Amino acid sequence: MRDMMDWARHRKVAASMLVAATLAIGILIGTVISGGVSAGREQAAGDRAALLAVPSPVQLSSTFATIASKLEPAVVNISTTQVFERRPNQPRRRGQQIPQQPFQDFFDRFFDQQERPAERSLGSGVIVDKSGYILTNNHVIEDATKIQVRLHGEQTQYTAKVVGSDPETDLAVIQVEAKRDLPVAKLGNSDGVQVGDWVLAFGSPFGLEATVTAGIVSARDRDSVSQLQFQRFIQTDAAINPGNSGGPLVNMSGEVIGINTAIVTTSRGYDGVGFAMPSNVAISVYNQIATTGKVTRGSIGISFQETRSRNPVLLEESGATHGMFIEDVVPGGPAETAGLRAGDLITEVNGKPVHTSTDLVNPIAQTAIGGKVQIAYVREKRRSEVTLTVEDRKKVFGDTANREADAPGEAGPADFGLRVETLNPQMAQRLGYTGGGIMVTEVEPASFAEDIGFGQRDIITEVNRQAIADVGEYRRAVSRLRPGQNVVFRVLRPGNNRFLTVMLAGVVPDGK
Repeated sequence: MRDMMDWARHRKVAASMLVAATLAIGILIGTVISGGVSAGREQAAGDRAALLAVPSPVQLSSTFATIASKLEPAVVNISTTQVFERRPNQPRRRGQQIPQQPFQDFFDRFFDQQERPAERSLGSGVIVDKSGYILTNNHVIEDATKIQVRLHGEQTQYTAKVVGSDPETDLAVIQVEAKRDLPVAKLGNSDGVQVGDWVLAFGSPFGLEATVTAGIVSARDRDSVSQLQFQRFIQTDAAINPGNSGGPLVNMSGEVIGINTAIVTTSRGYDGVGFAMPSNVAISVYNQIATTGKVTRGSIGISFQETRSRNPVLLEESGATHGMFIEDVVPGGPAETAGLRAGDLITEVNGKPVHTSTDLVNPIAQTAIGGKVQIAYVREKRRSEVTLTVEDRKKVFGDTANREADAPGEAGPADFGLRVETLNPQMAQRLGYTGGGIMVTEVEPASFAEDIGFGQRDIITEVNRQAIADVGEYRRAVSRLRPGQNVVFRVLRPGNNRFLTVMLAGVVPDGK
């Protein structure tokens, strides 16, 4: 009986376990099926394109942007109008375009009407004083009848007045009355500029205001762009185009280290080379104009050509290692009064060596009128010193005159690629020359003579310190020269109503 009860009890337990297992399997199957359905729904949702979201802004290189945001408010757009009155028979300015008007000749003839053509130009400038004083280029505002300035972000045009200008550095100062303090650019020291430095150029090229271009300083002290003595530029490949003139060139500290002034171009646009007047020059010019309305520079009454001093043969023959050769001495000027002559080599100013034209010009130009400068020079390999009184440059130098037309002559021997002839009295009288020598009538292209700088109408007075009076003496002097030997020519070059003394030198080539 007990066995029967135990069997029944075990059977009941087994049945319960079977039911529980069945339920567990059912739940498991349902979960799997449910999971599969859910996965299928997610797959279906994944077939649809996801919506895009705008990402948070990311700053890349913020240096240029930071500088631009600080400088742009101080950069202005300048537009000018020049009006030139012209009588009916007065010739027009070169390049001036005047629209044809019916009956204009009639009115000009009977009512003496004057034609008033207007020329408009665009340029830039930079505010350097909160009272509205602006630095720009002289060529931007030169001959302007009206100057209008538009401030950054404004449409209002302010009429500006000219405070002063300096054509020798192509700088000018103008002022606007805005009746509020204006944003000012910070000026830097251009002496710290190095080739390879990053710079930004600001301005309104082609009238496109608030334009910023980037580049590097590609050269310093570039003096071959202009023939003017006080124009030595910072060269940059930051894009500078018409309309950029007068705008600032800025370093990576946000300081103005130059005023954009010129470009060299074959396309009348950006060709990769632009020039800015250094800020140190601009500061000096600005301070004088702001104080007196004009720029005054000292002078001792000499002219020179720096490239001549870079010729090692000339320096070797002079017995010096550096310096600038005097080409001309102004009659009655401080240099002539002190005994300096054309052909002298100036080696020091106030005890400091002269290696570049800046070393010679700046100490003299910056000396107060009536002040003294000490000059060391070499003449015939002998060193001497002299003290000179500085005078006003504008009073020392008179107006220049054009050279006379080239005079043809009979060809002499073509040594060194030169054709020369003896100066006859008629030619000498026409040139206003009373001394001896021979005149260059032709310089052969790609010759030794062209390489060292000879030009037509140069008058050769010496060859290696031997005086030359005629073609015969010249031929004898040249015949004694040997290949590889140094040769120095003393040359008089007509100009400025007198003759410049130019020293030309080189090493005698084979087959001279």
